[in-house]
Amino acid sequence: MSRPAIRRLTSRVVYENRWMTVREDEIERLDGSRGIYGVIDKNDFVVVIPAENDGFHMVEEYRYPIGRRTWNFPQGSYPDRRTGVVPEELARHELAEETGFRAGKMTELGYLHGAHGTSSQGFHVFLATDLVPGETAREPEEQDMRQRFVTRAEFKELIRAGTITDDSTVAAYTLLLLHEE
Repeated sequence: MSRPAIRRLTSRVVYENRWMTVREDEIERLDGSRGIYGVIDKNDFVVVIPAENDGFHMVEEYRYPIGRRTWNFPQGSYPDRRTGVVPEELARHELAEETGFRAGKMTELGYLHGAHGTSSQGFHVFLATDLVPGETAREPEEQDMRQRFVTRAEFKELIRAGTITDDSTVAAYTLLLLHEE
């Protein structure tokens, strides 16, 4: 194997909590020049597309970092940085927690990175079908969460209108389209 384009020389944790670690790495580039690189390490998460009747069950909540409410597919990770989490189990957990639905069938569509220039975090995308309704079990941060069914046409319009701005939701939809080809 050839040498990586950027090599880590040293690393120090700048900040850490149960959801993430922020580190600053001293790096060396191929030409020998040095610099620093800030990296956010977070657990991988899941995005679940609850699909039925030519549409999707979406959730909407206030997203503190962007200061607004936004619609997206159910998604999440375990906050305590657990190791050995089976992605499908997490997908089933997030689907039930946020929407109340249980999936009779869960199909993994792929794995992506959302911000690979700044974070090690990636996400698994699942298609949930054969949905059975049930009770939600939302976390305290999700108290204001709303949920509704949107047709595929409405979903596309929500993207066009800038109502859906979540990159992982749009990327998950792309994986669904490729899966359906």
